[in-house]
Amino acid sequence: MLRPVVLWRLSPRLGGPAVSAGSCGRRAVASSVPPSGSTSPRALNIFDRELKRKQKNWAARQPEPRKFDYLKEEVGSRIADRVYDIARDFPLALDVGCGRGYIAQHLNKETVGKIFQTDIAEHALKNSLETDIPTVNILADEEFLPFQENTFDLVVSSLSLHWVNDLPRALEQLAETEREGGFSPHISPFTAVSDLGHLLGRAGFNTLTVDTDEIQVNYPGMFELMEDLKGMGESNCSWNRKALLHRDTMLAAAAVYREMYRNEDGSIPATYQIYHMIGWKYHDSQARPAERGSATVSFGELAKLNDVMSQGKKQ
Repeated sequence: MLRPVVLWRLSPRLGGPAVSAGSCGRRAVASSVPPSGSTSPRALNIFDRELKRKQKNWAARQPEPRKFDYLKEEVGSRIADRVYDIARDFPLALDVGCGRGYIAQHLNKETVGKIFQTDIAEHALKNSLETDIPTVNILADEEFLPFQENTFDLVVSSLSLHWVNDLPRALEQLAETEREGGFSPHISPFTAVSDLGHLLGRAGFNTLTVDTDEIQVNYPGMFELMEDLKGMGESNCSWNRKALLHRDTMLAAAAVYREMYRNEDGSIPATYQIYHMIGWKYHDSQARPAERGSATVSFGELAKLNDVMSQGKKQ
């Protein structure tokens, strides 16, 4: 059975450990990006999705975008490894919030027959990385996926859904579009670890597991970290963000972090914490618990089992 995984929000923390169908070519297909500012009526409107699209497009248009791809490529590789751990192949897969295709580049056509890649930023899709898998690129918002139910055998997502306003609804859409396979996204640090399994179960997944990865990167200073986050398209897009942060404030913060967390070589460590959530969409082939009251042996009789086995060995 397929093991689905969820990798969500990248959570940089300065200092020690973090707390808490067609051809093989790519082609852009119809856009499913909603009008600016639109969101689900029941969603918390925390993030400016139009600003996030602009940030990702800006990052994708840089002369050397691969300069800032190190984290996303590493996490994409780890998700691909989890897919390879599953002893089956997937004819049709979906990568939600693919960026430049950080997962697909690590997969092979023997495991995944074809992959649809969706992202909110058109320039990220235009500059997508090469892969051996037949690939279709679609401009689409993670909150409004343009697919029918039970379309895909595997759904993955990496370092994207932490900018989604309505995370429960996004997970529900992933469960609907998946046939019977697994799913791999990355979760926001604003979501408590204890809630992740509940969110997956509410969305229709079962056989759930959650585990955590930590990736530490050393930077010359806080400003270099901020520059890399901007180059990744990971700048803050919260509606309540401060429009202007004074340089004196930033210099003071950089000095404090350097004093508190610097390594022996003078660099500053930043720890990225990744939550991997794995869940299956229910299928008739899955084993199911027996009906209540159908047991033929009581728990009280299990205590006699050792005596029976001991007598058998003596004979």
